[in-house]
Amino acid sequence: MGLIAALPDIDKDDKSVFVMHEKSEKLIPFHKHTKGQLSYVEGGIAYITINNRTYVVPARHFFWIPQGMEHILEIGHTATVLRSLYFYAHDDLSDPFYSRLGIYPASELLIQMIKYTEIWDEKHVTSKDENFEFLVALKKILPKTHQQPLPIILPATHNKQMMKIVSYLEWNIGEKLTLANVSGRFGLSERSMSRLFKADMDISFLQYLKTLRIIKAIELLLNTDKPINEIADDVGYSSISAFSDTFREFTQSRPSDLRKSNKAIQNLTD
Repeated sequence: MGLIAALPDIDKDDKSVFVMHEKSEKLIPFHKHTKGQLSYVEGGIAYITINNRTYVVPARHFFWIPQGMEHILEIGHTATVLRSLYFYAHDDLSDPFYSRLGIYPASELLIQMIKYTEIWDEKHVTSKDENFEFLVALKKILPKTHQQPLPIILPATHNKQMMKIVSYLEWNIGEKLTLANVSGRFGLSERSMSRLFKADMDISFLQYLKTLRIIKAIELLLNTDKPINEIADDVGYSSISAFSDTFREFTQSRPSDLRKSNKAIQNLTD
């Protein structure tokens, strides 16, 4: 059974944990659950879209989606294994962690705990099942061991002028893009451009550009064998150290670490 086919089953028992481990590359359209969703991205990359914002989840990271939050989930790489646990929600008020969307680097402890749950693949696990306490403990450690979500969020726009601007940024991401030269290209003052980004997408021009560059870099790191210095140049960084520092600011890891861990996972799953 695939995740799309399993969607109607996830909420059948509100006191259970539903376990689903799947290797796939697909788009799962808008849906929501009465349970909280913990998903670990093992290899490759995934994208979550909520309220016109796209969240990027690289390999060896996990995301938590609160109960009732409508979202689109896209698996963007053939090597991606998505290991998901859909948790009962009766204790979600015990910690603010469970009420907010977040993307986090997965600790080694959490990775091993999630992998162990494969013994329950495609099953509802309840308090009547042996070792249910293991799943209870797994949920409880999330807010204790993963405090700060990653800022890899790219807002979308329906403003026609802004759509042209962000499309230009995507197609020219390797160029020297500044507020001054992009504003001039679209016949706007720097102040007007800054206001447009803030008003329409609630983000500064610079932060949008930095986020876009890191997302493109993550995609190139996971989907190609290009050397890291070439990737840095492809996304607009003339200095490999500046690229690496910005990458770490967004992902809490170096570009080389992300690529190594992804290749190791691919070798295991091939």
